Amino acid sequence: MGGHRDRWIGRWGGREVGRWGDNTMKAPVVFLDRDGTLNEEVGYVNHLDRFVLLPRAGEAIRLLNQNNLRAVVLTNQSGVARGYFPEFLIHQVHKKLKDLLKEKEACLDGIYYCPHHPTAGSPPYRQKCRCRKPETGLIERAVEELNLDLSHSYMIGDRGLDIEFGHPLGVKGILVLTGYGKGEWEYLKETWKVQPVHVAPDLYEAVQWILQQERER
Repeated sequence: MGGHRDRWIGRWGGREVGRWGDNTMKAPVVFLDRDGTLNEEVGYVNHLDRFVLLPRAGEAIRLLNQNNLRAVVLTNQSGVARGYFPEFLIHQVHKKLKDLLKEKEACLDGIYYCPHHPTAGSPPYRQKCRCRKPETGLIERAVEELNLDLSHSYMIGDRGLDIEFGHPLGVKGILVLTGYGKGEWEYLKETWKVQPVHVAPDLYEAVQWILQQERER
């Protein structure tokens, strides 16, 4: 399946199983793109100072935590393969993300990233992998490791790519108009193979919509 996972996961820094009892019950999940969805879109986050959470992002994750929906980030980080930044910076950025969310009394259940590119850079980062979106390797690995329920899943992102890539596995795609979202929705949506089930102004509103759907189930 490929893909990389940051070493921390769960509410207390190790894998959390407490919310799911003996971990045999599959968990509902909201997958999240990172750049442009959780944090400001700046092209490439090639320095820790360039990572800035979007307004209400922490509150959105806290809502997922409070309503027993797992929150899992899936992100392409080809800047590693392209030579724009070292892989260790990804871990530093994710540590900052974790700390910023903790200030909002929120946490992620996992972060999975792909550092590869099919044509840029040098091996091992230059490769045609299964973890680079729109390939589904990141989802498959998260499902296996976190015991997730894809029949009860959503994907939130700011690009048509995010909407399309989970569709073959039954993940419902939601577009946010932050990051590249507004431009992609206005100018490129007619070219998408899959349309979102919902379009929201930002992550917080997307999560509110998901919770409404869950209440109506």
